This record gives sequence, structure tokens and C-alpha cells, in this order.
Amino acid sequence: MISAYTGTHIREAERRLLEANADTGMGAVLMQRAAYGLANTVIRELQGRGLRSYGSTVTVLAGKGNNGGDGLYAAALLARRGLRTTAILTAGQAHPAGLAAFRAAGGRDTSLADGNATELAAEAARSDVVIDAVLGTGAQGGLRGAAAILFEELQRRELQRRGLQRRELLRLERHRPRHGLVVACDIPSGVDADTGEAHGPVLAADVTVSFGAAKAGLLADPGADFCGRLRIIPIGIEDALADPELRRLEAVDLTALLPRPGRRSHKYSRGVLGVVAGSTRYPGAAVLACRGALAAGAGMVRYVGPPEVADLVRHSCPEVVCGTSVADAHVQAWLLGPGLDDGAHEQLDRVREAAAAGLPTVADAGALPALPRELSARTVLTPHAGELAVLLSRYGDTPARSGVEDATLAAVRQAAGLTGATVLLKGATTLVAAPSGAVFSQAEASPWMATAGSGDVLAGVLGSLLAQFAEDTGPFNARGIAAPDRWAAIAAMAASLHGRAGTLASNGGPLTASDIAGTLQEVIAQQ
Repeated sequence: MISAYTGTHIREAERRLLEANADTGMGAVLMQRAAYGLANTVIRELQGRGLRSYGSTVTVLAGKGNNGGDGLYAAALLARRGLRTTAILTAGQAHPAGLAAFRAAGGRDTSLADGNATELAAEAARSDVVIDAVLGTGAQGGLRGAAAILFEELQRRELQRRGLQRRELLRLERHRPRHGLVVACDIPSGVDADTGEAHGPVLAADVTVSFGAAKAGLLADPGADFCGRLRIIPIGIEDALADPELRRLEAVDLTALLPRPGRRSHKYSRGVLGVVAGSTRYPGAAVLACRGALAAGAGMVRYVGPPEVADLVRHSCPEVVCGTSVADAHVQAWLLGPGLDDGAHEQLDRVREAAAAGLPTVADAGALPALPRELSARTVLTPHAGELAVLLSRYGDTPARSGVEDATLAAVRQAAGLTGATVLLKGATTLVAAPSGAVFSQAEASPWMATAGSGDVLAGVLGSLLAQFAEDTGPFNARGIAAPDRWAAIAAMAASLHGRAGTLASNGGPLTASDIAGTLQEVIAQQ
């Protein structure tokens, strides 16, 4: 499990370590450890691209603080290994010891000014590697002045490169070097380490080397857009860190948490899910939700809805037991809302009746009009950004969709706090917030999963897991997840499985929601 922390957490852990070792020069030791990890990452990335490290060119964009010091020390190590290194000092000054080490290793440095930003950007863009070491975890806001111009120009050049027609790219491939590798030192400059908010211009990294632990802002959108691949370098502060800001489940966590039937299990002990979904206008949503639930291991799925939708469900999923009465459906959890429209009054009445039972519940956006205002953590809401903006307006806030997308971590936490429910915010990075403030972040999905019906399958997977885990807290306690937060962990499991299934089904190309459902069993079997 990846634990991510705010910049404040990290700096406090460093402060305590430095105070405990005041006479040992521990500050320099921490910086050297960070620099060593950063330099080794650059070497590894070059080798992974088929490039020799010796003779490769590196430009470090160095701010005046410790982040710039980390970058300069790393560049000094690279210079000693035969790389040609240049430093652009974005503030006209730099970390004194780091700059001295860089110069002693043979590095060349130049100061950024208002009149040379474009020229220096062109020089940096020709490098094999650009290290972004300008703003660290303590920075407030984004780049300013000449530094902003430099980054804007680097951004423009990268977008221009990517904007070439594919045919032109193929024609030029043999005659030009591969584009420069961008490595962020601790965090891309302009990304808020605590919230993930991005203050442009931000240079998107191919890889971010994060020291001590992941920063929360790297695991939440829009910060995750600029992070690239995340590499965490231990530097000795890890034992002083507690109470992460957010967590991310990994494959080993899924293996430990996923329910497995025992020798004497039966369909009722494996979880029975009730589904109120679909309408005359959107009957397919009910089918996709049921398919997701079946593939995720529920012992039984009971569908409740209009006869014409039930007929389609029976035809597509003969395992599903169909009916029209919520009262007659004995279940451990409910899935409510996929495919409901404004005219589905009878279905909304069923939603109200099912929600009143107080069982673990997945509530898609279509169910929101029929839900009570005050909810509990065992109700999991599954909005996308636009739907979350509408939900927040129901509680007196009025953000636009763009406001949610620009600050996803704050928005999902606010929604969980206002509603009392667990909130799963769908997106490139899926965030799940518990009313307690605990947050999970998952990002296994392929962009090709942005397709109609994908969310219905996710809802089915989540409903299935809620039914299977209705009363079981043991596996979560063993992973250090508090009992009240297990509903958020279950939702994170569903998002992870859904994302992995979609990525496997896509194989780099288009897919349908049915493809995701069809691949879920293979993904679960692999865990």
C-alpha cells in the first residue's frame, strides 16, 4: 500500500530527525541521499530508453532552495559519471553547497534573466534530460517572472513536438533524437504537494522522484496529470511518518483483501446484491451493472425493476433473479440508480424503499433525488466531477465542474463531510473519501475506459464487494484500515479491479463497457 503525505508532514518529520541529530550534519546527509536517488533514476531512465549515460546531456532547472540543492547535487553526481551537465539558476542564486559541488564536478551554470528565458528554454529542450528542481513541497502558488516564461516556453516546445502529424513523426524518427526526458525533483514545480492543485505553467514530468514518501498532491488530479511515473526514494525519515493523507491499494493489498469462497460456502454466504437500475430509456445500464456484479463474485444478484428491463436482464444474464418488489428481495447490499432518468418514478420509489433498509448501498447519480439528506459511511456515492458539483450544490455550495476538477481532493473530502457518506469521485485518478477524512486514490484505468456504460460496470463491481463484505472487517483490520473506513477501502478495491480490467481489455486500443465486465474474472483470478 502506498501512503502519501502532505508537504507539512514531510517537513515536520525532517525537522524532528534533524533536531534529534543536531550535531551530526544530518541535513547534508538527507540531501545527499535524495540526490543519489535522483541521479540513479536519471541513469536508469536513460538506459531504459536505449541511451548511453556517458556523454548524454542534462540540464537542471535549479531554484534557490533545498529542492534546487537536491537537483544540483544530483547533477554533480551525474557529471562525475561522464554526463554533460548544465544548470539554469532560475532565481539568479542557488543552494551554496549544492552549487559548489556542481561546479567542482565540472558542471556549467548560467543565471536566468528576463531577456534570456527563450534562449535558455531552447537549450534545455535540446538536452537528453531536463531535471525540474525549482519549487519544492513548501512552495505556495506557481512560478513567476522569468521562471514562468522559461517553463511556458518549454511547455510550448513540447506541445509543438507532440502536435506533429503522426506521418511526419514517423518520417523524422530516424533523423532526430528522442525527445528529452523530464524528471521532477520531489514534485513538479507548480503542483501543490498537499492538494494536487496545479498553478501553471507546470512542466509535465516523465517520472517524479519523491523523497521519503509520496506527496499527496501526486496522487490526486490535476497534480497526477504532471507526475508521470512515481519513484519513491527512502531517505531515513520514513519511521517518523504516521497518519497518511491518502493511501493507494496495490496488487498485494487486493490479494490480501479479496474475499475467497471456502469449501462450505454457498450462494447466500457469498453475498446477495439487490439492483435497482435501468429504465425504459436506459435499459442497458441494468444489464451492465448486473454483469459487473456477477463477474466480481457475488453469490447472487437480484434485479428489481420494470418488466421490460427485467426481460433484457434475463436474456443477457440468466443467472440474475428478477422481480418487481424491493420488499421481496432479501439481500445483503443494494445497488441503486444506474440508468434511471427523470421519468422513472416507479424506480425512484423503489430506490427510496431500498435506501430506507439501511443496508450497505451503492448510489449512482440517478438515485440521488430519492436519497435522504443525511447518509452514513456504508452508503457509497459514485459521481463524476459534474455530478459531484451538482451534489455539492444540494448542500449549499455551488462549484462548477471545472472547480471540482481543479481541486479533486478538496472536493471529494467536502462531499463526504457534508453528506456523511463515502464518496467515490470517478476520473483519471479515482478518489474515495470516507466521512472520517480518510482518502484512497487509485489510477489503474486506461483512458480508453472513458466510454458509455463503464461507470455502470464499476457500480456493479462495487455493489458485489459491499454484499460480500457486509459484516466482515477482519481483512481490513489486518491491513491497518480502521473499521469505519473499510467502506472507502472496498470502494477503492472496486476502482482498482475495474481499472485493471479495463486496461487489460483495452490492450492500448478502444473497448466497450461489456469488454470490461468480460475481463474482470481474469483480473480477479490473477490476484
